[in-house]
Order: sequence, then structure tokens, then C-alpha cells
Amino acid sequence: MALIKRSFTLHGHRTSLALEPEFWAVIDGLALEAGMPLTRLIARIDRDRDPDNPLSSSVRVWALNSLREKAAETRSD
Repeated sequence: MALIKRSFTLHGHRTSLALEPEFWAVIDGLALEAGMPLTRLIARIDRDRDPDNPLSSSVRVWALNSLREKAAETRSD
């Protein structure tokens, strides 16, 4: 599966992030639900991640954890 690359300016520096289309769809949707620009969401994930972990991995893990939390909330309702 081909990765889709997007570029962002994070903390004053330009960076690119390559993810699978499925992850972009999830992240775009979660940013929309939160009423947050995608750049701000990616910057927040970048700020909170372990500096030893690549940004792309951190974004994937964040997306997975967010979906798990949403699923748990749905089950508890």
C-alpha cells in the first residue's frame, strides 16, 4: 500500500509525514470532530511524543488509542 505524504510546519520547522490512507482518514476525522485544524493536532502529538519515537509512529499510535477510547465510551453508554 502506498503512503501519502503531507507537509506541515510544526514549531516553526517544516516537516513531512507519510502515512497510509486509512490513517489519514482516521486522523482527518478525529481532527474534524475535535474542531481542530489538522496542523494543530499533529503539532500536539509531536509535542507530547517521546523524542525517541518517530513522528509517524506516534501519530499512528495516537490514532489507534483514540479509536480505542471512542469504542470504550460507546460500549459504556
